[in-house]
Amino acid sequence: MYYVYVLLSKKDNNIYTGFTSDLRRRIKEHKLGKVKSTDKRRPLELIYYETYKNKNDAKHREKYLKSGGKAKNTLKLQITKSLGL
Repeated sequence: MYYVYVLLSKKDNNIYTGFTSDLRRRIKEHKLGKVKSTDKRRPLELIYYETYKNKNDAKHREKYLKSGGKAKNTLKLQITKSLGL
């Protein structure tokens, strides 16, 4: 299985979107500061994830969500409560 996930930075209240085949391991890496892109944004909280059977489908979804604009706005509307809005 492959996962597209969203983390919320408790430091700056921004979201980070990622992709992995091992969600537990990847979240642990983020929380321990082993991921350069989120190291300075800790503490982090997993607030959303999607599961895919196909790796390419998951990568495509991650890229779409990271593209910003409508994709990111739709996601933020979907997870409004998790964002504390």
